[in-house]
Amino acid sequence: MSTNSLLEPFERFGINLGLDRIKHLLQNFDNPHDQVPIIHVGGTNGKGSVCAYLSSILTEAGYQVGRYTSPYLIDQTESICINNQPISEADFTTIFNQIKTIIECQKISLTKFEVLTAIAWIYFAQQKVDIAILEVGLGGRLDATNICDHPLVTVITSISRDHCQELGSKLTDIAYEKAGIFKLGSPAIIAQIPLEAQQVMEARLQALNCPITWVKSAIKSQENWAIYDHIHYPLPLLGEIQLSNSALAIETIKLLQQKGWNIPLTAIQKGMEKTQWLGRLQWIQWQDKTILIDGAHNQASAQALRQYIESLNQPVTWIIGLLSTKEHEEIFQALFRPDDTVYLVPVPDEKTANPEKLSELAIQLCPELKNSQAFSSLWIALETAVQHTDHLIVLSGSLYLVGYFLRKNNAIFSEDCP
Repeated sequence: MSTNSLLEPFERFGINLGLDRIKHLLQNFDNPHDQVPIIHVGGTNGKGSVCAYLSSILTEAGYQVGRYTSPYLIDQTESICINNQPISEADFTTIFNQIKTIIECQKISLTKFEVLTAIAWIYFAQQKVDIAILEVGLGGRLDATNICDHPLVTVITSISRDHCQELGSKLTDIAYEKAGIFKLGSPAIIAQIPLEAQQVMEARLQALNCPITWVKSAIKSQENWAIYDHIHYPLPLLGEIQLSNSALAIETIKLLQQKGWNIPLTAIQKGMEKTQWLGRLQWIQWQDKTILIDGAHNQASAQALRQYIESLNQPVTWIIGLLSTKEHEEIFQALFRPDDTVYLVPVPDEKTANPEKLSELAIQLCPELKNSQAFSSLWIALETAVQHTDHLIVLSGSLYLVGYFLRKNNAIFSEDCP
């Protein structure tokens, strides 16, 4: 049985935020979350990129580095890495079976995410990693990653609207949930965020006596290079948003240096240079056509994608699938421009939005579109785009759709845009 299918029985529990269940489970494994120093990374967008930068730099510095991120794109094992190498299927299955035995004996109802998070904690403790970098799954306060009482540092990447059903529709509500990962006395490193969110976080941090560092974006120095606080480094990930994400990573590394971690400048530069993050502003070759893939699934990430595309100065054919729970109107308004072509597709095996209704919405919001059309499958839309357009083709809208594409297709990644 594949690792992807092992967790399928737990999908029926859906999203069920809370810490009691995973704490109860991990007591049976000697509380592995208390055995590993961690960096906890929360926020709306950019979490995965920051985790990737940090993991790459610390690995280059010679440390044994755990990294836990979600969602996975190709295989479940990529969520749990040590030194950027995914957990083996054998280790994943062994730990899963141990957890499953406890769940059945003690009749604990855990969600899929809670089980996956538990596997990560147990694996990192067993492998005695020097440090683990954990990405918040959803929100923060009640997220299954939020059971460590003494993180080395907490990072917040951005605050914008997403997962409103669980976190609330106001930025202050979302900020309150994300501020739940701050811990007594632990330093916090935070990107530039909206004022109302900043005020919520400042109040929480002051109550917990946490040192705060507000981080401004790095400055682009030349093509694919940036400078932050006199540190000059390669910037391999695309998009202006990476100036902020990379600055957060550098500031976090500076704090670790102050705590005595040995991270030379060469490790920072080489680590940044080697950083990879799948499915975000990534160029691939598909059927002899260069296309761009990016899992822009909320308004802020859609704005970042559009900003990058503007720099290319090309008409766009969009191939987009969205989950039914997302804010379709806000995403479309951020992405579409007159003369764009839009192909709407379902997101396989997920709670997908109806492509026909999305197509109607696209025309309603942007009547100047060259075309808006619904397709029954991603592959038909891709074939149509490749055969009938000279536009830049962009596959986007949901990380689940991007992941489905990568799993089913032998894409060749390209270093350069066309």
